[in-house]
Parts: sequence; structure tokens; C-alpha cells
Amino acid sequence: MTAADPVALRERVRARALDLGFDACGVAAAETTPVDKAALAGFLAAGRHRDMAWMMETADRRADPRVLWPAARTVISLGMNYGPPDPDPVERRPDRAHIALYARRRDYHDVVKQRLKALARWLVAETGAEVKVFVDTAPVMEKPLARQAGLGWIGKHTNLVSRDFGSWLVLGEVFTTLAIPPDRPAADHCGSCTACRDACPTGALDVPYRMDTGRCLAYLSVEAADPVPDSFAAAMGNRVFGCDDCLAVCPWNKFARPATEPKLAVRPAVAAPDLSTLARLDEAAFRNLFSGTPVRRRGHARFTANARLALATVRPSDEGPASGR
Repeated sequence: MTAADPVALRERVRARALDLGFDACGVAAAETTPVDKAALAGFLAAGRHRDMAWMMETADRRADPRVLWPAARTVISLGMNYGPPDPDPVERRPDRAHIALYARRRDYHDVVKQRLKALARWLVAETGAEVKVFVDTAPVMEKPLARQAGLGWIGKHTNLVSRDFGSWLVLGEVFTTLAIPPDRPAADHCGSCTACRDACPTGALDVPYRMDTGRCLAYLSVEAADPVPDSFAAAMGNRVFGCDDCLAVCPWNKFARPATEPKLAVRPAVAAPDLSTLARLDEAAFRNLFSGTPVRRRGHARFTANARLALATVRPSDEGPASGR
């Protein structure tokens, strides 16, 4: 098979991706819509990227795949399901810590990149085309490209929603010099639903399809340079790394299914760990418990600060005030 039969090649790419363990695969042109470019520009101009200075530094490449790689003609968008075994993955027991579902397992960047490279090698062998692979550490607007490739739409919580997997897909891309016919972009099926906005503990989704990053507990507990402010302690509750509330309540999750990829299996030790134990972890114990997971990148000092704030919030009579972190 060669690129001379591009429609057939697209279907072979999809079949090969599924064989390699991806759960969703679609094809889009290597370009960004004017609406998505304007949305990114507005996001940055309003300062909603906060401490994530790299978003401003890479804005030109993020806004246009062909600035990132001028030879690119097609983006193959891939998704892997990380759906929870329990329909409600939010840990609600105050003595237990809530860690975002994606972080309770091996870092998906490693797993996805291995599969992307395997698909890329196959594509090179089949066609001789040039390829590059990306997971979300590169300046790529993954969710808009996934929408253009038909994997799902961007919901009112600003994350991708799939008709087949709900809110539980992690994404990666293969850029290629091949011109492959694109799939049909996904339509928005949020309708009048406000479940995600209503569930947000801090009101960070005050405007549909727009995140007030400075109020988002996922940003504050994972990305922000400074500790979570005491003013957010009550809303934070037992969340020590990320927040799944807006994702977990999406009605489209009724079509989701538990992840079956062994390399993305939830680690029982970090599924709902004891909050007081996390607050007292030394650095060696932190590294041992979270080795190979996304939690490691937050670092021992900032992670345990999150845990101490959460513990002081849910058990104030035992642990005293949140100050002195």
C-alpha cells in the first residue's frame, strides 16, 4: 500500500492504530481553524495562562502546526482510554486523598509515546513519508486537532468529550508529510447541559467553554508555581493533585468503559491514599510511592504542602490551622 490510495491508507492507519492499543484514531489537516487561533490569542491576552509562561513563549507554534513543522500536511490524532472502573472516580472520604484519575497510574506520556512511535515507524515503512510524534509536552493544540479529526468535541469544561469514552481520553499525535483525506470534525453535543459548570468547586467555569485558570483546582494543585492559597482551602477539600469533578459528572460518561490497557492500570497504592500519611511523607517515601506517575513532577515539597493544607481543612480539630506550611 502506498500514498497513491490515500482513502484506503487512512483506513489502514486507523486499523493499525487500534491494533497497537489506541482506542480512537482520526485524521485532520495540519492546520488550525481561525476560531481556535482566536481563542488561543484571547486566552493568552487575558493572562489566563498564569504561571504557564511556556504557553506564551510557544504561541506561534501552538497556533499553527505548520509553524511547528512546515512540512506537515496531515495530523493523525490518537486517543487512549483511561476510564475508571468506578463510574464516580472522585474520592469523597475526608480521610482519603483525591488524586486525579490520570495520575493514579504510570505516566501516560510514556505509554502513548511508545505507541505513537510504533505507528510512525509503520507509516514510514508503508509509505516512506516523514513523520514526527507528539504528546502534550509539545506546543500542539491537541484538543482542537482531535475535534477536527472527529475524536470528540470540546465540552463546556474545556476538555475533550467523546461519544464512546466520555471525558476519559488522553491524546497524542503523529504529524506527517502525507496528504491523507481528513475525517469529519465532531459536532458539539453539550446542548443545554450545565453539569460540569455546576460541579466546579470554585466556579472556574463561569463562562461556558472557558476556564478561569486562576480558580481551577487542577491548575492550582499541579501547575501553579506557588502553594495553593489558603483562600481556596475549603473548596480544595481532600484534593491533593488535580480535580476530576467537572469531568466525572459529564453525562456522556454513561457510554464510557473502564480502561483495559495494562500499562495504564490504576495503582492501588495511589488510588485513594491516606491523607495524613501523604502529609508526612519524606522525600524518599514520596519518590518511592509516586515513581513513574505524573505526581512526581509536582515535587515532594509542593505535593506535601497540598496534602497538609487538605488535611488541615478536612480535619481542623486534629491538625490545627493551615498556616505555617
